[in-house]
Amino acid sequence: MSPAEEEKSLPLPQRWPRASKFALSACAAAVAELVTFPLDLTKTRLQIQGEAAVHRDGAASGQAAPYRGMLRTAAGIVQEEGLGKLWQGATPAIYRHIVYSGVRMVAYEHLRDSVLCRAEDKTFPLWKAVVGGMSAGAIGQFFASPTDLVKVQMQTEGKRKLEGKPLRFRGVHHAFLKILSEGGIRGLWAGWVPNVQRAALVNMGDLTTYDTVKHFLLLNTPLVDNSVTHSVSSVCSGLVAAVLGTPADVVKTRIMNQPRDKQGRGLLYKSSMDCLIQTVQGEGFMSLYKGFIPTWMRMAPWSLVFWLTYEQIRRICGVSSF
Repeated sequence: MSPAEEEKSLPLPQRWPRASKFALSACAAAVAELVTFPLDLTKTRLQIQGEAAVHRDGAASGQAAPYRGMLRTAAGIVQEEGLGKLWQGATPAIYRHIVYSGVRMVAYEHLRDSVLCRAEDKTFPLWKAVVGGMSAGAIGQFFASPTDLVKVQMQTEGKRKLEGKPLRFRGVHHAFLKILSEGGIRGLWAGWVPNVQRAALVNMGDLTTYDTVKHFLLLNTPLVDNSVTHSVSSVCSGLVAAVLGTPADVVKTRIMNQPRDKQGRGLLYKSSMDCLIQTVQGEGFMSLYKGFIPTWMRMAPWSLVFWLTYEQIRRICGVSSF
């Protein structure tokens, strides 16, 4: 048998390992996104509620809706807009995670196994895991930034309707085309800097924590590589990711949701640092943790669903454990 025939006889994951891992992680992320998306919508609404810059610049009419908390915000969305609106923006969110999760998972494993490399005892030092997690998250989010922009803007459409403002988009593809026509290619990457900053922090919590906790448990406890170990590791990663990522997520959401001029420049904030300063000065430091509870309550089940699904899909497809 020739080398070419031998290669063709190999299973798909062995012939195209990176493409296979990209597809598997994208599938797992899509499942996790659908299950937890209502919490993401609630988080986004909480983060733009009471935005000081909007009222100072006169961009909003009337009084702001009172801060209602996570449960009352979710119940209000159902009562005022309908149950289906809890999944408004789910389509671009899934598009985003196909790109984002696919790229970040492949990038992290490549960095861990081929660039940074494990130690001789097969452990992966914490500092390398931090560098790998932050780098992988930043790379994945940069490529996925246009889909994240569409997701955030579509999630706020229901609120615009209640405020008597005209809707901006008819659907996902119309949103892409409108943003492209108004701001050009640059407009599709509006807010990419805080987006990438947030992704780096979140993945320092998610990828780094999951990988570190999982292998610590395997090396130092009687636990084996099964669903129990995966569950414990994913719960830890969700909590750390929420603590590290929420402030950057608030800044990212506000920058991506702000009105823009014809050149695609924001009208409320000059940069992510400007948004951070205005938010703290106008609303206090704890405003950076607006939406923390729904963020954590979403990240915890998201991490759990994603990692359990991802590990099981890898096992079924004959790919080694993460």
